[in-house]
Amino acid sequence: MTTTANRLKFSLGAVFFLILMMSCAKDKKHQYEKEVETETFAKPNFPEELSKVFNAHGGLKDWQKMKSLRFGMSKNDGIEITTTDLQSRSELIDNPNFTIGYDGEILWVKNKSQDPYKGNARFYKGLMFYFYAMPFVLGDDGIIYSETEPLEFEEMTYPGIKISYNSGVGESPEDEYILYYNKNTYQMEWLAYTVTFGKDEKSKDFHFIRYDDWQNINGLKLPESISWYTYENNTPKAFRNTVQFIDVSLSERHPNSDMFKKPQGALIVD
Repeated sequence: MTTTANRLKFSLGAVFFLILMMSCAKDKKHQYEKEVETETFAKPNFPEELSKVFNAHGGLKDWQKMKSLRFGMSKNDGIEITTTDLQSRSELIDNPNFTIGYDGEILWVKNKSQDPYKGNARFYKGLMFYFYAMPFVLGDDGIIYSETEPLEFEEMTYPGIKISYNSGVGESPEDEYILYYNKNTYQMEWLAYTVTFGKDEKSKDFHFIRYDDWQNINGLKLPESISWYTYENNTPKAFRNTVQFIDVSLSERHPNSDMFKKPQGALIVD
């Protein structure tokens, strides 16, 4: 009798233990699935309209896979080539008369001719890269998005997304941008921007660049050229000039970091 009772108790205990283990496994499975679902479907921190613009240009995720961007521009004295590490934003601007480099900490200039570089290297660093890498650079961290009035130009209406920056972001956190896009295709059409470098307050004057000439680079739609327009009362007026981009390359491999380091004879920019 005692043996039978003990067996019964053992059997009931085993069944209870099995049920408990199955319950715990089930709970862990639900917890795991919930965590995966939360991570997979987390929404990015930018407006839905901007997501559609990114998608119209090949997708922000594909852009973020890229590690290196290189493009050239024709200057009066030859070809200027800009190479950027897209993750660290280290940059090399190789001009026939000078080279500007930034390794993530040190900004330097090296002259190649007897005529020394007279520009503002800190202002020029990243300038053309930022204009070229539109619209994808508008997915960077530290950006504040807001609504704005659409742009009216030549009987066309372009909805806009206003861009401002958190304090301490970049060389000119007071800068503001407005991306204007085609309301049917969501392709970027215009960029309005202010220039506040060296100033202590925001500017109220917006300059205008037209983006209507695109090329496909590794599945991403990037500018083949951009055109500046004159402006009046924060509205574009007439065509002014075009910058053409040549020898563009985009890669999932980082550029050699040594190219950004200060060479012998270069001057450090304070």
